[in-house]
Amino acid sequence: MSQNPYSVGLDKNPANYQPLTPIGLLERAAKVYPEHTAIIHGAQRTSYGQFYARARQLASALAARGIGPGDTVSVMLSNTPAMLEAHFAVPMTGAVLHCLNTRLDAPILAFQLDHAGSKVLISDREFSGLMGEALKLAKAAPLIIDYHDKEFPDLGPPLSDLDYEAFLPAGDPDFAWRMPEDEWEAISLNYTSGTTGNPKGVVYHHRGAGLMCYANTIATGMARHPVYLWTLPMFHCNGWCFPWSLSVVAGTHVCLRWVRAKAMYDAIVDHKVTHLSGAPIVMATLLNAKPEERREITHRVAFNHAAAPPPEEVMARMNEAGFALTHLYGLTETYGPATLNEWHSSWDALPKPEKDAKRARQGVRYPALEGLTVMDPVTMTEVPADGETLGEVMFRGNIVMKGYLKNPEATAEAFSGGWFHSGDLGVLHPDGYIQLKDRSKDVIISGGENISSIEVEDVLYKHPAVVVCAVVAKPDEKWGETPCAFVELKPGATATEEEIIAWCRERLAHFKAPRRVVFVEVPKTSTGKIQKFKLREMAKDA
Repeated sequence: MSQNPYSVGLDKNPANYQPLTPIGLLERAAKVYPEHTAIIHGAQRTSYGQFYARARQLASALAARGIGPGDTVSVMLSNTPAMLEAHFAVPMTGAVLHCLNTRLDAPILAFQLDHAGSKVLISDREFSGLMGEALKLAKAAPLIIDYHDKEFPDLGPPLSDLDYEAFLPAGDPDFAWRMPEDEWEAISLNYTSGTTGNPKGVVYHHRGAGLMCYANTIATGMARHPVYLWTLPMFHCNGWCFPWSLSVVAGTHVCLRWVRAKAMYDAIVDHKVTHLSGAPIVMATLLNAKPEERREITHRVAFNHAAAPPPEEVMARMNEAGFALTHLYGLTETYGPATLNEWHSSWDALPKPEKDAKRARQGVRYPALEGLTVMDPVTMTEVPADGETLGEVMFRGNIVMKGYLKNPEATAEAFSGGWFHSGDLGVLHPDGYIQLKDRSKDVIISGGENISSIEVEDVLYKHPAVVVCAVVAKPDEKWGETPCAFVELKPGATATEEEIIAWCRERLAHFKAPRRVVFVEVPKTSTGKIQKFKLREMAKDA
């Protein structure tokens, strides 16, 4: 057999092959548009030249402390300039960025610090009390760098004597940052809620993050110099990779510490925001704003929304308010959005029920994803494309995680059969669009955050008056979904809804606690299994 002539003497070399990574995108933006505003935060303005220099300074200062490949740098930060700088600086050293979820409680945060082996912790003063508790529980003893946000000077006491702005000058703004030797190297670590036990650490690689930068700008219609409002937490899937993506088009990051109506309207109007992302709670906050909080939006704003599609009434109100909606779907394991409801202009003329049905679908694969389908998870065969046959939604491609950190069993299970198993149940339509129908793991998505129903049930079962309980998702206009608990009390025992909710809030992060408790005989099968499908229907009217 003759040798392929296109392989002879045509090898990879430094001139024609470089590992994919998002880091170099900031370098390009800084060289091409050094004076263009990269970050707006209150009265602060940071140009791309300054952004790149500060990221290199932080990287250099970290490297001087011995941080490099294989190390983990954890950050407990809001959507602030420091969070954006960390997204570039940490991987510039070869280390891995671990963004902590600011809504979690101290024991879970302590677990993550230990599991990740955190060498450095950059912590915002708003969370000093919480992180102080977590550090007391953790075995890890990271170098702590205190971030004092000058735009919000009274948030709390310092967690450390080492101040972020004092730490940066120790670094070199011309630092020769490290290009990954292999694009498969880890770039970030994100923890996802599991249905049992501790959360799993999802590992992203440089290749996937780099490809997401191009995919995000294409999927969301970003032209040169977009203005992006940070309503999506950057700790969530690395902000769907948008902290890196905006450098592709030299966009402006508008930081937002808290998702509040007036701040959003002011930012949109004052800075001519072109894009934002978020869960249904962001829509609800905008639409339910008080008259004195609102401002007239005279330009169209692209709103990328995930989770379940909002009701038609909400979409109509968002459109009237000046927002153009794009429906995305994905998981932590897929770097955030991995599907896109690509809208066809011909669908605009459809009758309302048919149009609504089209909008309810999660759509087709993202530009950077190679495979998306719905399969029987046992036989690994694709379900009929009839829009009715249930199967598991599966992904394959370069924007699927490396795997779960220190958990080979869970990684092997997730990748069984050569596809990533999402755990979500859905159908495949004749035109190839997928649609979710249920979550096989009973995870409740509230405000874009995952809540394990089993975790909440474990707390309920510890209440002395509870004999049987089950937690399901209750549709919520503001949060998308909230936990609804169905509780059977022990004979002769008494408890009130307020008491049960307070019990949970004392033992869980507050957003995980049930918003509604229904005292009822929990429906079960003949073998004693709780029938959650019945409870989901009951929760709608609870």
